[in-house]
Amino acid sequence: MGASAPAVDLKAAQTVATTAARAAGAIQRAAFGGAFAVEKKGLIDLITEVDTACETTVVKALTEAFPEHGLLGEEGSSREGAVDARWIIDPLDGTTNFAHGFPFFCVSIGLEVAGVPTLGVVYAPILDELFVAVRGQGATRNGTAIGVSTTDTLIASMLCTGFPYHVNTGGDDNLIHFGNFTRRAQASRRTGSAALDLCYVAMGRFDGFWEAHLKPWDVAAGVVVVAEGGGTVSRYDGSPHRLDGAQVLASNGKIHPAMMDVLAGKLDGEG
Repeated sequence: MGASAPAVDLKAAQTVATTAARAAGAIQRAAFGGAFAVEKKGLIDLITEVDTACETTVVKALTEAFPEHGLLGEEGSSREGAVDARWIIDPLDGTTNFAHGFPFFCVSIGLEVAGVPTLGVVYAPILDELFVAVRGQGATRNGTAIGVSTTDTLIASMLCTGFPYHVNTGGDDNLIHFGNFTRRAQASRRTGSAALDLCYVAMGRFDGFWEAHLKPWDVAAGVVVVAEGGGTVSRYDGSPHRLDGAQVLASNGKIHPAMMDVLAGKLDGEG
């Protein structure tokens, strides 16, 4: 992180973030399948009262433990920190899934230190899967070390992606990429939670993931999990990924060049 990075107790940060993620997950589990208020942030972009309750729970825990740290939450929580450390929170990644009773959603909590994604905690309460990664210390699922797959061709790969909230209006909607990858991979999936998709790349369930128009809270935790699982994370052209950027390409590393080729429109052969 460099000599100028602030001193952050990563062990304490991991403990607090994990506890907060489980607490928010308990809220989701209790509400899942029941009645709750649903509103729209956009034509197909939903928010529920559970999103808000989860963000309140996570922010309270982090603020009490680390009052000097900054915060950025999907549902509006934001503050500058006294040190160069910022928590980035998606209190319910996969809100549409949750609202429709589809049990693929999670809490995502990332910690950025001196501009570097350093800690990632992702908890899927219905699946009871907890992913944790600390920069330089590896990644785990429910306490057991995980790693990316060894698949080295697209035709043997299962890939995943997502679509932006403007997909119904056309434009840069990812449908062309989805078609191109579907023709060249063993399978392509769209699950509805970028944070979990990234964790699944990190443990080898998926071999690669791509998506554009994402926000920092969608990926702040997941990119740490992928990197610590031995994977590769970049923009579509292979340049370094940035949390404030709009593209993420994550893979086991072996298929990264082939995925870059497909995203660049080089479609001869396997891609």
